Amino acid sequence: MTTTRDARPRGRARRLALAALPALLFAGPAAAQDALDSGDTAWMLTATALVLLMTIPGLALFYGGMVRKKNVLATAMQSFAVCCLMTVLWMVIGYSLAFSDGGGLNGVVGGFSNVFLASVKVDSLSGTIPETVFLTFQLTFAIITPALVTGAFADRMKFSAMLLFLAAWSIVVYAPITHWVWGGGFLGDAGVLDFAGGTVVHINAGVAGLVTAVVLGKRLGYGVENMAPHNLVLSLIGASLLWVGWFGFNAGSALAADGVAGMAMAVTQISTAAAALSWMFAEWMLRGKPSVLGALSGAVGGLVAITPAAGFVNPTGALVIGIVAGVACLWGATWLKHRLAYDDSLDAFGVHGVGGIVGALLTGVFAVEAIGGTRGLIEGNPGQVWTQFVGILATVVWCAVATFVILKIVSLLTDGLRVSSEAEIEGLDINLHGETVQ
Repeated sequence: MTTTRDARPRGRARRLALAALPALLFAGPAAAQDALDSGDTAWMLTATALVLLMTIPGLALFYGGMVRKKNVLATAMQSFAVCCLMTVLWMVIGYSLAFSDGGGLNGVVGGFSNVFLASVKVDSLSGTIPETVFLTFQLTFAIITPALVTGAFADRMKFSAMLLFLAAWSIVVYAPITHWVWGGGFLGDAGVLDFAGGTVVHINAGVAGLVTAVVLGKRLGYGVENMAPHNLVLSLIGASLLWVGWFGFNAGSALAADGVAGMAMAVTQISTAAAALSWMFAEWMLRGKPSVLGALSGAVGGLVAITPAAGFVNPTGALVIGIVAGVACLWGATWLKHRLAYDDSLDAFGVHGVGGIVGALLTGVFAVEAIGGTRGLIEGNPGQVWTQFVGILATVVWCAVATFVILKIVSLLTDGLRVSSEAEIEGLDINLHGETVQ
């Protein structure tokens, strides 16, 4: 039986719908597309704040706890300084290169029509949200991507060189690859699936980190001295903030408060937990003990791997992606690193590069048409895996080549990328910033 309380809202809704019918019938398509939605806007404001939380304080604490005590301030300062630097660069030119029309080069990079956000007005819309909200949400991605790279060269890069390198990298590498995938570029047109940044953020950052670690060389005493994390409680807090912030990262990439956002949130949680357990149990079997750092790294690996897939896969796909990612990232951060003999200080490539590649490929396997509109291998479309591979390959090649060239140019401008041996031994905190942790 329907109660009076139930009937009133339903009757009112019918009257409002009938009253609005003429306007809906005679309104043009643009009017329906360009209407601001307050619910979507409120969610995207929240998601933007959550993603910013991932870098400061999330990544700053996660990375800061993993280095030796003499470098903790310098490491945290890198995340904070990158946040400030990328904000200005995104406003000046980054957003324009990523999301504006590039004319004859539109498939490769955007143009200069929105330099200094010249075309952004208070009433400009991007879908159902203000363009100011969209550009700030994308800014938080532009902040965390180069901040992730800093983990690869922790303990040994000059602060001045770091600023110049990441400034140039954000313009030459990050902005164009963003355009390729999300800004109307050739990878997006080819059907590459990257819901929230598997290629744009994580493969990009991981490969840049690997190249930088190789160019810089190993830390003094690497493989001989004890370089264990000085405070894993800080890292645990940082990883927890990353986990929470990642809901903004993935669910926010739906750009709406809808069912896709809800599914992205659910699969993010599932993949993260599965990857943490996967790494933990694999390490337990291999080394006899499950480490705190291993569980944290596994969780981050799961977050990374589900990022490209979040708006395309169902919970079962997310579970498999998480399990595979945990083991794959453990392999990348241990066996692969030792086999190739490079010093990726905080495993930027082992977690973000490997995790991003695994996630991007498995997106092509587990994509569900009913969720994201594209079928993957499981639903009879093996070609999607090849499309994903092409996206990975293009990202890896451009990022690796451009990163190497930028590093060489910055090295000439700053008289070398590394701090002196004396500064590295004494610590970056006191030598680069004149401060220490008591």
